[in-house]
Amino acid sequence: MAVKRITILGSTGSVGTQTLDLIAENPGLYEVCALIGGRNVELLAAQAKQFRPSITVISDESLLPALREALGGENLAVAGGRDAVLEAAGRKVDWTMSAITGIAGLEPTLAAVRHGGAIAFACKEALVSAGDVFLRAIEEANATLLPVDSEHNAIFQAMADGNGKSVEKIILTASGGPFLKYSLEEMRGITREAALRHPVWSMGAKISIDSATMFNKGLEIIEAARLFGLSSARIEVLVHPQSIIHGMVCYADGSVLAQLGSPDMRIPIAHTLAWPQRIATKAPRLDLAAAARLEFFAPDEVRFPALRLAREALQAGHGAPAVLNAANEIAVAAFLERKIGFLDIARIVEIVMGRLGAPPVDDLEAVLALDAEARGQARALTAEKAA
Repeated sequence: MAVKRITILGSTGSVGTQTLDLIAENPGLYEVCALIGGRNVELLAAQAKQFRPSITVISDESLLPALREALGGENLAVAGGRDAVLEAAGRKVDWTMSAITGIAGLEPTLAAVRHGGAIAFACKEALVSAGDVFLRAIEEANATLLPVDSEHNAIFQAMADGNGKSVEKIILTASGGPFLKYSLEEMRGITREAALRHPVWSMGAKISIDSATMFNKGLEIIEAARLFGLSSARIEVLVHPQSIIHGMVCYADGSVLAQLGSPDMRIPIAHTLAWPQRIATKAPRLDLAAAARLEFFAPDEVRFPALRLAREALQAGHGAPAVLNAANEIAVAAFLERKIGFLDIARIVEIVMGRLGAPPVDDLEAVLALDAEARGQARALTAEKAA
């Protein structure tokens, strides 16, 4: 393969660090041109020393002096703050990993899209909140969108034969999180610590809580609809506790194609990193005999209303998904800060959705304005709960 020039948005997060691990394991195939991190100065400095990018950016500008000090004597270009992030993200490369969590990833990802190339997309919130804006930018720049989420990557692989018009439906699998068998009453007392203990995947705090509430799967329904051009009715969710089958595509002839693999994010990351070819990974190999059985059952939307709310947002269209995403981010943060209960997360999202509805969002400014309004409503509600 020709050497690919790489930018990583969110290099110090879980997906970013695993991407760099894969690059290190495949020397000579990739050149890291830009690293953009959040607040972890020590890790970002270590990454810059190892991969020697043309530019290293820390999004929190107040930490730029600390980054410069950590890189003293290394002769590496560094910068900090929003403008620096957008400038670095917009540099022309072959492949960009978009892995900045939440709505904060929207602007940098759009900056990366505008230069074309391949965009490996792990930041589902941007596509959820600004789907029309984002997909329009992809088309205008003739960029290639490569899904990194294990479920969407699985669907992408299962549809690789190009017979998209023959798809009847797709199936996204869900582990069910740590509270799969809890009663509604038991869920009222769920603690922060319990919600962060995912039984299968190792993830950051925000996505771990989203998995526990199944908001993560709700956001994935919206993302899948926009990625694959499908209605809500053609996207099914099945709880699959073993997390071995990540996605299935059901075709008009009755065939069902599934992508299987160990629950390890290095597999979908590697698929997008090497696409349209493949590279080796150190991910555990799947042993179906050891797994012994695979289970599937329908999710309970009474105990996990996030799925219903996501479908309602998708049906409403326009800005409804942006409202859902913004309110959820604020509610999750409040839960992590012990200000509200576990079940309050979905309640707050539903109230904010009811208040704001589905206003049109035709450009980035409209998306960000609606996002801010939804966050304000959600903060007021969490403050009331905490009082």
